[in-house]
Amino acid sequence: MAITPQELRAVSLLASIQDKELRKLARELKERRYEAGQTIVKEGTGGIGFFLMLEGAASVSIRGEQRGTLGPGAAFGELALFDLSADRMATIQADTAVRCAGMTAWEFKPFVIAHPEVAWAML
Repeated sequence: MAITPQELRAVSLLASIQDKELRKLARELKERRYEAGQTIVKEGTGGIGFFLMLEGAASVSIRGEQRGTLGPGAAFGELALFDLSADRMATIQADTAVRCAGMTAWEFKPFVIAHPEVAWAML
């Protein structure tokens, strides 16, 4: 299933982006799917990707302690966009089937340069 601009519109981080640019971004993002119980990212491992949750629910834990949940519209892994040497700060595990849109730092950088308001929102 292709990622749609409407799905990206639900991500608060992208609220200021015009529809034309969301369509372009939707074409550049890669879809990732995870089954319930599957680890999406693991604390302490290297990370080069950034994720936007499109469907499902996931749990966030740090050092084994539950810290929160994520659902559609959530974004995570953004530190990987700014520091390729940074390790993941939390584990994200799918509670249900999860569908995400993902992008690497080198793919996201040109988008952020063209849309500095996204970088500002991330800060």
